Amino acid sequence: MTARAVTEATFEQEVLQNDRAVLVDFWAEWCGPCRAVSPILDQIATEHSEKLDIVKLNVDENPGLAMKYQITAIPAMKVFKGGEVVHTVIGAKPKPALEADLAQFIG
Repeated sequence: MTARAVTEATFEQEVLQNDRAVLVDFWAEWCGPCRAVSPILDQIATEHSEKLDIVKLNVDENPGLAMKYQITAIPAMKVFKGGEVVHTVIGAKPKPALEADLAQFIG
């Protein structure tokens, strides 16, 4: 299982109305660190699919959501639960560091 793409049209259904915790990866095609963290998030999505949904939101294609959630630097990852942001991770990190940041959701 890999992280799936969401858009402004699908965000409410896929993220805000989801019963589970959802990590939203705010990214852009031109962002090198975003491309570096993407396969790590795909691995985490596969290994922890029963506990955490992971989706990707392209900030260039969905500027309204990027502005709403105050995305000023990418990659930015926000965990939503019950329609609210409950955790934020900024910047590309190696897999062990990301797993540590997400331990409360995947542990």
